[in-house]
Amino acid sequence: MIVKTVLMLLVFIVPLIIVNTGIVSSTWLLFGLYILSGFGMAGIGMGIMHDAIHNSYSKNLKVNKYLGYTLNLIGANASIWKIQHNVLHHTFTNIEEADDDINPPFFLRFTPHTKYYKIHRFQHIYSWFFYGLSTVSWVTAKDFVRMFKFKRMGFFKETPFSTEILKVVGWKLISFGFVLVLPMIMAPQAWWVVLLAFVSMHFVTGLMITTVFQLAHIVPTTEYPLPDENGLIEGDWASHQLFTTSNFSPKSRLFSWFIGGLNYQIEHHLLPNICHVHYRKISHIVAETAREYGLPYHNKHSFFSAIGQHFKMLRQLGRFEGLKA
Repeated sequence: MIVKTVLMLLVFIVPLIIVNTGIVSSTWLLFGLYILSGFGMAGIGMGIMHDAIHNSYSKNLKVNKYLGYTLNLIGANASIWKIQHNVLHHTFTNIEEADDDINPPFFLRFTPHTKYYKIHRFQHIYSWFFYGLSTVSWVTAKDFVRMFKFKRMGFFKETPFSTEILKVVGWKLISFGFVLVLPMIMAPQAWWVVLLAFVSMHFVTGLMITTVFQLAHIVPTTEYPLPDENGLIEGDWASHQLFTTSNFSPKSRLFSWFIGGLNYQIEHHLLPNICHVHYRKISHIVAETAREYGLPYHNKHSFFSAIGQHFKMLRQLGRFEGLKA
């Protein structure tokens, strides 16, 4: 974890330092450095901050706290992510409206319970483009939208809400200042070229991160349970995670290393306080226990087979199933 942390931070920061020196005269090199930084950003998101905010990076809570701030470094916010991901997604996985991960804009449909529009017929084609833009939306607007939504839900009670907003804005000014504003000043290219390079960096990050997370929950084998008239979901929390989550590519160690063990999403959802470096070894125990109790253990043998299943699910949901506008 320490080696990965140092490496991913360097891959993110060093290319941007080079850009900020103003010595990069080649536009192609400028784009190359930003895209390389995008890989580092994805590595930070999947392999560092994700464990840290789950308090699974270290036994030392302060280490987890400060490494969680690496999410702030790349433009998002650890406090908002903790509510959206740790609390809502992990508690209400694949439950309509409660799980924010399956509540996208109207032109995307991730559950059979979401209102259907004719444009959804093509979502298996255009969704990937919007996956690439997901982190741009995240660091610019979505954090603020979620923040006000979470305030209405009763979060952010420990400190004044205005203070929380100032913290979010402050971190974003630091991040955008280093990643975008300073390069616009220092780089010999026009400002709009730097902006396009910045977007290309996020497109790489967004496409990787969003696709990896989608493969775990938006596939034909996972379920989308609804609460009863009393607002209750049938069954227990642990079995719910098995019904709504899927693994993929279990034999690819290098791939698993880069994406922070997120190909073992079942293990992560059942045991989120365990560092991802242990998922592969404990996956055999989890699979055997699931079989023992007659519970599903969804697993796609490769990354590309999981991509195919997600594509199939997007296409299925793009046909009329459930509500129609």
